[in-house]
Amino acid sequence: MSEKTYSVICGTGKYIPTKIIPNDAFLGNHFTDASGQTFTQSNIDIIEKFEQITTISQRRYADDNMGTSDLGWLAAEDALKSSEVNREELDYIIFAHNFGELKHGNTGVDILPSLAARVKKKLNIVNPNTVAYDLPFGCPGWLQAMIQADYYIKSGDAHNVLVIGADILSRISDPHDRDSMIYADGAGATLLTSQKSNIPTGILAHKTRSDTLEHSEMLFMGNSYLPENGTKEGVYLKMYGRKLYQYALNHVPGAIQACLHKSGIPLSEIKKVLIHQANGKMDDAILNRLYKLEGDLSVPVDVMPMTISWLGNSSVATVPTLLDLILKNELDGHQIEKGDKIIFASVGAGMNINAMVYQA
Repeated sequence: MSEKTYSVICGTGKYIPTKIIPNDAFLGNHFTDASGQTFTQSNIDIIEKFEQITTISQRRYADDNMGTSDLGWLAAEDALKSSEVNREELDYIIFAHNFGELKHGNTGVDILPSLAARVKKKLNIVNPNTVAYDLPFGCPGWLQAMIQADYYIKSGDAHNVLVIGADILSRISDPHDRDSMIYADGAGATLLTSQKSNIPTGILAHKTRSDTLEHSEMLFMGNSYLPENGTKEGVYLKMYGRKLYQYALNHVPGAIQACLHKSGIPLSEIKKVLIHQANGKMDDAILNRLYKLEGDLSVPVDVMPMTISWLGNSSVATVPTLLDLILKNELDGHQIEKGDKIIFASVGAGMNINAMVYQA
């Protein structure tokens, strides 16, 4: 086999906020429906039902003195530390996020300068040829940035690319919307480098789809369900949860299957499925449907590591954080060894779905 250029992960990092928010922190919230009507169920019942559906028992929130770029910067420093890459030799820094630089008490849009530019400055990188830009692509943003990095590397335009995913969802969460209990804060980062090889390694295939015609508004920004004095309009993350669940179940397994077929790797050879931590029960349903599509295979017990129960849904940060935890032996019962084949997959606002097959 002739030698080819592959994109290989050479470093990973994360920042997990230290502020732990358990479910009982929401017992005092005044939850309502979209029309502002108070639910007849008690908050205890609402929270118990929420945990049954999502598997979330706690989540992490950023400290008040930190912005989104701070989280991304700390994850980037962690990734650089775990690699042998000189930061001055980075060709690109791609920062995936959805809400810009969210600061405590300020939910206004702040994307100037880009978060990638802010991180480049925090990293003290002098090299003007390190191109820094942002990618808003819903929850699949980190994975889509990895796909873009792969194109840069395989085209010969780049040798080292730093990909960051970070969001602070707690600051755009409506306290009167029970769905807001899903959201969390965090950051993950990955370093991709080019590697010549006679055998396939690193990123083997990827697949992306966008279903905008009918599904683009399943996640959107809207008003608080119970406006109060000082409440800002149109700045809270909203979703049609049941429709989103069904959309993901209908389309994510097929997108992953298409990526697998593109790679030529059978599902039976996949060691781990690292999927966006959106909803524990939903991810289980997606996995089961994927294995059913591929000949009704039995699902390996340890194939899909999960963090949502204790980290919540931190949007673009969930998958890179999960990857870093495994590679650094910080997630009990899960390891990734040299040669293991992995699937990355995500779904989110847009609606967008992407998947990637990777060989360690």
